[in-house]
This record gives sequence, C-alpha cells and structure tokens, in this order.
Amino acid sequence: MTKANPYRGFVTALADTLAAAKELPLGGFASPEAVAPAAGSPTALIFAPHPDDECVIGALPLRLKRELGFDVVNVAVTQGSREDRRAERWQELSEGCAWLGFGLVATGEGGLTEIKPETRSENPAHWQAAVDVIAGIIAERKPKVVFFPHDDDWNRTHLGTHLLLVDALGHQPRDFACLVVETEFWGAMDDPNLMIESSTEDLADLLAALSCHAGEVRRNPYHLRLPGWMMDNVRRGGELVLGQGRPAPDLTFATLYRLRLWRDGGFRAVLEEGRAMAATQDLAALFSL
Repeated sequence: MTKANPYRGFVTALADTLAAAKELPLGGFASPEAVAPAAGSPTALIFAPHPDDECVIGALPLRLKRELGFDVVNVAVTQGSREDRRAERWQELSEGCAWLGFGLVATGEGGLTEIKPETRSENPAHWQAAVDVIAGIIAERKPKVVFFPHDDDWNRTHLGTHLLLVDALGHQPRDFACLVVETEFWGAMDDPNLMIESSTEDLADLLAALSCHAGEVRRNPYHLRLPGWMMDNVRRGGELVLGQGRPAPDLTFATLYRLRLWRDGGFRAVLEEGRAMAATQDLAALFSL
C-alpha cells in the first residue's frame, strides 16, 4: 500500500470551496453604510475600460480609500460593447461601486464607444471627442492618482483606454502632475514595480462588489477565481517586482501595478526599485506627491 499523498486534502479542500462558492448570491445584498470622504480629501480616479474592472484591479484603490482617506471615483470609460446590456451594466456598476464606497462618473449616455487603438488612427474625430471627455474629467477632478490599464493589456478596449488616458493627460496644463498607476488583467505586465497585498476583509469586499456584475459572472464566474489570480500574483511579483532569485514575500493575496509619475507632459520614474506592500504596511510614503 502506498502512502497517502499529503497534498490531496489541500487540493480537495480548494476544489470543494470553489464548488460551494458557486451557490453564493450575485449581488442583491445590502452594501456597507457609505462613508463620505472628508472635505479636501485627495482624489483617485479609476478609468475602467468596462464595468467590473474597478473591482478586478481595486485592491490598491480600496486601500487608498480606507487607509489614507482618498476620495476614489470610478470613471466608466465604456459601458460594454453590447448596447442592449448597457443600462443593466450601469445598474450593476452602481451597486458594485456602492459596495466599495467608490464614487461613479459616466462619460456620457451609454459611455464612450469604439475605444480601441485602431479608432485613434482610423477615426481621429471620434477619438478626439473621447479624449476631450476624459481630459475634461481630469481637469475638473484634479486627481492625485489615476489608474488605467498598461500598454499591453491584450483586450482591445483596455489597450484603447491606455492610449486614451495618455492623450488626455497630454492635454493637461504643463504644470499638471499626478501619480499614474497602470493596471493589468488580460495581459500581464513584464515590468510591474509594485505589489499590493489585500487583507481577507478587503478581498471579500472586492468579491462582493464584483458579484454585483451578475450578468457577466453568470456566464463566467471569474469573481470566484480572483483569489487564485491574486495568489499567483505573489508568485509572479516575488520575481518581477522584487528581482529574479529573491525570496518570495510572505503575502497571500496581491495585485501587481506599475507606479510612475506624470509630470512635464510625460511619464517619470518614481520608484528606484520594486516594492511589495503587505496589508499591514503604511502606504502613505508611496502616495505623497
């Protein structure tokens, strides 16, 4: 008789937990009581290519809100490609943002459309109108931090949103400056420089908010796989962020970002080396501009 595999229970427990989680409700439950940001709070803007991206990449925005008192506002760049679902997706987005305590701004009735790299070259008038909308939101809100996808995030709308934000930032006055946090989901970054751990409480809240996007997660329950993705980010980040061959940080759930500074009309380095921030570590030093 062979010895029992000591890892079988571990794998079985993971599979059983995932199966049981499929019975959890998709939104429709009461969100925590909203706490309004204090007067004069710094603003962080999330430029989400689609409704749900604010939750997927929301680890750092949520910590900025809860730990540093940021006024976090999600800007719905688009409301999805399906016109028949846009009203429903806006409602789902509103519920998800309410759960996290994020503000929400529309970019127009039904959101912007055709936010793809090819639109920039093939339909410059349409593209410029979209740039003007985003540039106006930045000028009005004067954010200290902006979040948007990195330049190789695979999905066409994610790639378009990156270009849209670079153009919109370029339309700001020369003396405008803000921290830029580039995000990843569909296409992993080759050179992230920041790993942010989420507490179990924060991650549970991100999943609850993501479950509000019921029309999307019914067809693909990616909200339940987000913890696995964040665990794998610890593996990737241990080498990509901290350096090849370095000991892996003792983190559980993490999200990877690229932190830079926008100043004098372009990107500037802000970190001399990659940083991993545990859920218990103070973020203040990283986000003082």
